[in-house]
Amino acid sequence: MTDEFYMDFALKLAQVAEGQTTPNPVVGAVIVKDGEILGFGAHLKAGSPHAEVHALKMAGKRAKGSTVYVTLEPCSHYGKTPPCAMALIQSGVQRVVIASEDPNPLVAGKGISLMRDAGIEVKTGVLKERADALNEAFFHFIQQNKPFVSLKQAITLDGKIAAQTGFGEQITGSEVQQDVHNDREKYDAILVGIGTVLTDNPSLTNRLGKTKKQPIRIILDTHLTMPYDKKVITDGQAPTWIFTGSEAAPEKMASFNQPHVEIIQLSQPNIDVTELLTELGKRQVMKLYVEGGKTVNASFLKSRYVNQLITYVAPKIVGGNKAVPMFADLDVGQMTDAFEIKFKHVEMVGEDLKITSVLK
Repeated sequence: MTDEFYMDFALKLAQVAEGQTTPNPVVGAVIVKDGEILGFGAHLKAGSPHAEVHALKMAGKRAKGSTVYVTLEPCSHYGKTPPCAMALIQSGVQRVVIASEDPNPLVAGKGISLMRDAGIEVKTGVLKERADALNEAFFHFIQQNKPFVSLKQAITLDGKIAAQTGFGEQITGSEVQQDVHNDREKYDAILVGIGTVLTDNPSLTNRLGKTKKQPIRIILDTHLTMPYDKKVITDGQAPTWIFTGSEAAPEKMASFNQPHVEIIQLSQPNIDVTELLTELGKRQVMKLYVEGGKTVNASFLKSRYVNQLITYVAPKIVGGNKAVPMFADLDVGQMTDAFEIKFKHVEMVGEDLKITSVLK
């Protein structure tokens, strides 16, 4: 079997824990000797043993002289767990094959150097493109100290998110709803504006995904006009963080006494996307799923803090000047000022189209 074969297995192991390791990366490891798989593992949760440790425990003393396949460079520092590079050295492995090098300044090549200095043969870059894509959000978070932002929207063919009086109506089919909930459980938080809460009264929970993991619900409410009877306040199904401006009334801020609701006041009268994302980064939110209306969408796009757009296009046309567009005014006066994007992936989800794109 080839290095690529075993690394493919390690990547599949890592992917199983996608969405539950924040603020850590997803990592898989496989230990092989004489064509036999002796151990394997995945990092499942921050603070729990890393993938290499699970694999070494399974392999036991047989790990000596083996080859270890790991999707991300083994750590070299003491955190909540001991360094994996040292564990591999002490186990007597002969060779380590790595897909991605870790951009974390605490690691950043140090794990590789530590193992090479101990006489272990180290090979890097095997299935690197796949491994980098799997930990794209982690790499962004560790380098920028801000969440990786996906702006998701469901629109008609003519770019509308609602008809004139159709707020809360489904635009896309049931297959898209399933796909969205599968995505929700991979993110740490879902963000909407107060307008969406007032018109749709959404739960913003993962109800159809494969796990019961619930993302944090984030509401942007500049003047703190949130009613007390909305689902995000009353249901207690997930934490609700309400971000508000500096001029929000203190008595209203103090009036929310539900244990799952937190009011977070920012420093400016209007909510600034940069300050918002900086605060979320401090709170260890690594992946953010934005499901806002036209105003929130425009704010994020204009800030350029959008790492990818996930757009579901329904085979419907609404037309009319009073239907609601995907974005509010973007101050685009002519086509040369338009926001340019690059399509990364296009697929059919039921009868709807799913387009994943990035800003150029």
